[in-house]
Amino acid sequence: MVKKETEFLKKIKTKFKVEGKVQKERRIWLTIAKDKLIEICKWMKENGYVHLSAISVTDWLKDGNYEITYHLWSYDDKILVTIKTKISRNTPIIDSVTQIWGNNAQIHERELHELFGVNFEGNNDLFPLFLENWKGPAPFRKDFDWRDFVRKEFYNKKNERELVYYD
Repeated sequence: MVKKETEFLKKIKTKFKVEGKVQKERRIWLTIAKDKLIEICKWMKENGYVHLSAISVTDWLKDGNYEITYHLWSYDDKILVTIKTKISRNTPIIDSVTQIWGNNAQIHERELHELFGVNFEGNNDLFPLFLENWKGPAPFRKDFDWRDFVRKEFYNKKNERELVYYD
């Protein structure tokens, strides 16, 4: 059943020398260097992976990295390829894939910029999507203490009714 997946994985590993595995039927996982992202994504689209299903971020706080994950679907092969790459949390910059998947990529990148602080170079619309007048750090970072932020921004120790939030 996974013959098609195995053949495709062999093809991409030979071309790009990436790490990868057939995760299960119709699922391939790839781990790549961030500097190969655009080249590999262009090749994937040229080879039938025309649908960018999602982009996500995993915050590996202890490692000091974000893992950026791209989910690509081929309607012809009925295979979902997940491409993973890591970037530094301290300088969270990666190339934008909007040049490949247009507005579909743009909205995902915009969301991840707002919630994690990732800068997608080449995406010229990283304006806030959800958080109006936000002045705090990226709220989905694991080191963001939302309770402390809410206490400082919205509560007052001098207000007797709000003292309960400071225990």
